[in-house]
Amino acid sequence: MYEFVKLSDRCGYIKNPANVGVVSLGDRDVCLIDSGSDGEAARKILKKIRENKWNVRCIINTHSNADHTGGNQFIQSRTNCSVLSTDVECAIARNSYIEPSYLWGGRPYAELRNKFLMAKPTPQTKDLEANLPEGLQIIKLPGHYFDMVGIMACDGTCYIADAVFAEEIVRKYHIVFIYDVAKFLETLDMLDTLEAKIFVPAHAEPSADIRALTAANRAKVLEVAELIYDICSEPITFEKILKKLFYHYDLTMNHNQYVLVGSTVRSYIAYLHDGGRIDAEFIGNEMFWKKTN
Repeated sequence: MYEFVKLSDRCGYIKNPANVGVVSLGDRDVCLIDSGSDGEAARKILKKIRENKWNVRCIINTHSNADHTGGNQFIQSRTNCSVLSTDVECAIARNSYIEPSYLWGGRPYAELRNKFLMAKPTPQTKDLEANLPEGLQIIKLPGHYFDMVGIMACDGTCYIADAVFAEEIVRKYHIVFIYDVAKFLETLDMLDTLEAKIFVPAHAEPSADIRALTAANRAKVLEVAELIYDICSEPITFEKILKKLFYHYDLTMNHNQYVLVGSTVRSYIAYLHDGGRIDAEFIGNEMFWKKTN
């Protein structure tokens, strides 16, 4: 862990629970793609940067999930680097309480105000498009989060954040976090046609051919959608849908899993509802979901 892996003369990454990209900007300057989950991870990342005598000019946050922005504050405070991301992701990085608030649907209670769901806020952020370093290209990757992006370097190295997850993660957790199911599937289709020398996911090993990974992710998403659809054969509340899914996939409920999986299940419900496959009805002041056919 925290080993630097060179991918080309210009690009590499630091192994991390959420891989951190390193792109040379010329001389000794580098751009980091994300920053790790917290100050301790950032300390190890910055140590590796300094071992190579590099200078961090900027951090590009692909999106504002805490495991991608948690090191911003530490690295920025020690290097005076810029932190760049898209508009909505900038807002969340600055005001990190938004993430657990969104997941819970209100003010998060104490157990949800933790570093896994709420990174330390980033003091200063800048718009990515207006400040994008020369030689880098923004790749839109909607679906996983509000406005997630990837970064394509001029040598064909493509950092694709959480657009896909490793097959072992998919097999273990089944319901990976998704904000917009339809867009997530569209992004998988786009990646199948995207030309790159090598793809670098945040939660999987780099690969020159991403199609096996997109196929595994697509199959699991469609499997979960069909399972929820079948669960709705009779009117059922959200809480009971969630319970059935946890038992079906042998998942363990805790505070973080409740909001992360719960939010994703709501996204699946929205996907099925907007596709005309399930609908809601209110009985005895409870909301029930049921197949439309």
